[in-house]
Amino acid sequence: MAKFNLKINGETHRLDVDPTTPMLWVLRDHLNLQGTKYGCGVAACGACTVHLNGYAVRSCQLPVSTVKDQEITTIEGLSANGDHPVQQAWLEHDVAQCGYCQAGQIMNAVSLLKLNPNPTDEDIESAMSGNICRCATYLRIKAAIKTAAPK
Repeated sequence: MAKFNLKINGETHRLDVDPTTPMLWVLRDHLNLQGTKYGCGVAACGACTVHLNGYAVRSCQLPVSTVKDQEITTIEGLSANGDHPVQQAWLEHDVAQCGYCQAGQIMNAVSLLKLNPNPTDEDIESAMSGNICRCATYLRIKAAIKTAAPK
């Protein structure tokens, strides 16, 4: 076990955990931040996507020991009231069906728009291709990203 001071959603948390513990389990089991989901455990589905210093990463393969003093943002920290433009676009386009993958999809979409505020269809498809949606709402996801993009 080791002690870590983690910056998560704007707050510092002091935790004593095994250094090899993936951030997914630190978030879910130690901090009760249940919005970040477990999907595959091998960083292939995107359900566990969070932001590390503002950019999308897969938390299931991110050991807590590598985070150090970097900032983690989860879906809970994206906005206090669910009013982030991407979250609003998700609602407008009725993206979620089962909803399981949506936190990871939203976090990846926010990162995409940070890197590319005016993405083409191909840009969106490429950036979002690693996030799997079993309900296949991909067309609505693409439409929501376009709606959330700054004009």
